[in-house]
Amino acid sequence: MTPTLAGSQTANPVRVAFAWGTIGWVSILLAACYGPVLYALVQRWNIDPDMGHGFFVPVIAGYIAWQKRESIAQLAPSPNWWGLGIMIWAALQLYIGTLGAELFLARTSFVFSIAGAVLLLGGTRYLRIFGFPIFLLLFMIPIPAIIYNQLTFPLQILASQAGEKMIDLLQIPVIREGNVLILPQQTLNVVEACSGIRSLLTLTFLALVYGYFFEKRTWVRITLFCATIPIAIAANAGRVAFTGVISQFNPDLAEGWFHEAQGWVIFMIALAILIAFHQLIIRTTNVIQRKHA
Repeated sequence: MTPTLAGSQTANPVRVAFAWGTIGWVSILLAACYGPVLYALVQRWNIDPDMGHGFFVPVIAGYIAWQKRESIAQLAPSPNWWGLGIMIWAALQLYIGTLGAELFLARTSFVFSIAGAVLLLGGTRYLRIFGFPIFLLLFMIPIPAIIYNQLTFPLQILASQAGEKMIDLLQIPVIREGNVLILPQQTLNVVEACSGIRSLLTLTFLALVYGYFFEKRTWVRITLFCATIPIAIAANAGRVAFTGVISQFNPDLAEGWFHEAQGWVIFMIALAILIAFHQLIIRTTNVIQRKHA
């Protein structure tokens, strides 16, 4: 039997030193391996309107990871060699992606490398703690072109159909041919930029971040994430309808800076709807709980 010292049950837990040195050299190695990939990725954020939120993803993910430093301050690392396997797989994926100019493979391998490094150096408990901010990093990567093209056209048609119905409700004559709306004073072409994919990508990312900071219940977080799809589609349809209406008074307002500013306003309205929906869930669940109390 192992003797137990008196009063050991009330002793303060041993605080584990935070391995800043290890984090530093691993970060340097990852930056050296993925420098060209990350540089090209930042350039993509700068030129692609659909990826404007990419600049904020690593900042927010890093902030969330920094908040979790106290969670591992007293947690001894338990290295898991499966992490090395993940890093080797990520390195192979980077090689194949670079060799075949497949940007999505090369970029996602960076996220896999981070996950593998955390698992290798800290273990499964560390990976569980840092899993969410690592997952958020996937939102800084543009989706593959083949998937993007499969999504945008149906969204264009959906936005055109919903916009047509809204304009028709306002007693304005409108004829739809595919993704083209023909009005008395203007012909609107709902192009890829007006498909709503931009607001959908950004809104889903913000829904995850909002749910993390303002909601603890997993089912509510999942509900908020799923709610971004109809909210983004409805908001974009409203934008198409509004553009069609104002174009009857001034066709120049259907394009240019006013059209871009209108997109920002509609997105903020969609975000406000998401927050209002969350408050509705909270109040509804509170009422149900009081009735069953």
